[in-house]
Amino acid sequence: MSSCAPSGSTSERGRLVEVAPRRLAGWLDRFRERHGDVATRRSGGVLRVTAPDGATAAFLPPWPFEGGDLAGLVEHVLRPRTVVLVLVRRGGFAMGVAHGDTLVASKVGTRHVQGRTKAGGWSQQRYARRRAAQADTAFAAAADAAVGVLLPRVSDLDGLVTGGDRAAASSVLSDPRLRALANLPQAPFLAVPDPRRRVLEEAVRRSRAVRIEVFDPDLDGRP
Repeated sequence: MSSCAPSGSTSERGRLVEVAPRRLAGWLDRFRERHGDVATRRSGGVLRVTAPDGATAAFLPPWPFEGGDLAGLVEHVLRPRTVVLVLVRRGGFAMGVAHGDTLVASKVGTRHVQGRTKAGGWSQQRYARRRAAQADTAFAAAADAAVGVLLPRVSDLDGLVTGGDRAAASSVLSDPRLRALANLPQAPFLAVPDPRRRVLEEAVRRSRAVRIEVFDPDLDGRP
């Protein structure tokens, strides 16, 4: 995976992995081969499976799934959706519309926002005001880009994907012109580095991935 996609992380309950939709069926087959036939149930709004050896997996698709069977889950995540991506950090933005794994429209921009200073007193206050003004200008430019790229396609959108810096993304989406995006279903927030074209392309793939929380004392990240 690239630098903006986690290779897997460990929580208190297990290991979190991301699986592309086209690979989910194979992942499930390998899980069964390794652990045996599984029992499936919904718990807390999440689809979970438990194997005879005690291994478990909880499936967290990017878009809500209300079904109770694995075949339905695979079909659900494979369905191509048209989504809007809004990735914003102080150093730049990347906006895009994607259908499935394909970007159909995008705009990427960079802006200079000064870093923090260790200076104190009046100089620090003046520096902070300048930095805040630069950030405001950068976010306004990002909002303008979003209006131009995203709004013409808003009637065709199935969901919203945000990423980068939460405060920055919220600032951009608070623009009154983008109010229509607030009504869209929203996928989990993506942690990404400074948005560039490659980061946006990777975000498209990650936004479709199924997060799976796996618990097995002997598991090394593979199903």
